[in-house]
Amino acid sequence: MKNFLWKTVAWMLSACLMTGVLVGCGKNSGSDNKMKLTNVSYDPTRELYENYNKLFASHYKEETGKEIEIIQSHGGSGSQARSVIEGNDADVVTLALAHDITSIEDAGMIEAGWIDEFSKNSSPYTSTIVFLVRKGNEKGIADWDDLIKDGVDVITPDPKSSGGACWNFLAAWYYTKEKYQNDETQMKDFVSKLYNNVSVMDSGARGATTTFVENKQGDVLIAWENEALLTLEQYPDEYELITPSISILAEPSVAIVDENADKNGTQEAAKEYLEYLYTDEAQRLIGENYYRPSNQTILQEFSDTFDLNVRLCSIDDFGGWDQAYEDFFADDKIFDEINGK
Repeated sequence: MKNFLWKTVAWMLSACLMTGVLVGCGKNSGSDNKMKLTNVSYDPTRELYENYNKLFASHYKEETGKEIEIIQSHGGSGSQARSVIEGNDADVVTLALAHDITSIEDAGMIEAGWIDEFSKNSSPYTSTIVFLVRKGNEKGIADWDDLIKDGVDVITPDPKSSGGACWNFLAAWYYTKEKYQNDETQMKDFVSKLYNNVSVMDSGARGATTTFVENKQGDVLIAWENEALLTLEQYPDEYELITPSISILAEPSVAIVDENADKNGTQEAAKEYLEYLYTDEAQRLIGENYYRPSNQTILQEFSDTFDLNVRLCSIDDFGGWDQAYEDFFADDKIFDEINGK
């Protein structure tokens, strides 16, 4: 009898680890009939997902009759990706750039082809990179050239941990590429001068915004457009947004973390959660939260919010994210070189 009981317990534990569907296995195994879904995201999406999660929960209840609780996590995009690989129980990730999701795929947790699972390269919203300055713009900052002048104090996060910081760097690099007609020596010199002017390099974009806005450090913040616009809303008489002559089309990416979703029994809910981002209602909510809707018709509805005429390069100009990361942000590559590491 004792052997039988031990065998039964062993079988149940094994089944729990394999499927996560028995009582006590996985976060959706309880009897409260409430689905739980974890979204691991990057820093500046806090307000967006606080609003979107309410919208989606209402939709999910109407469609399924079930309650759903969205557990939210925020931080620097690269750090967030590493946290998932190291055990953060994300059902979905909504990160700042495709490479961070690819790193989770490379760890065997996301199925290949994720970038084609949802529309627009699994990027339901976009943004770009702008400058935020204090009212009056005392240093006369208008373009990238102004960021390398003596006495200009720049705030930008660290590309080693922040996805937004990677977009910042690439936007600056593309500007130098055109300015110096691919003369890499001059390009590196320009970007090195820019980063020599950086006084604080936070781990994430929201931290950099806090340093500039709340701690009053720096003359200019290189920022996500959505962060800059949110700051203007919150501090309408204290800051100005400057659009540089050339910026970059920043495409945050979303994906289901298949290994965790399978374990937690959330595959269906996770897919619905990300697909719903593309609905008209969600796209308008995205625009209201200062991200650019991927639906071009709805984007035009926000032409008074966004500068839709800004000249944008794209990650394709760098050979895609895998190539860009290897060229610029891998250890001992261009960022480390110009940053003195």
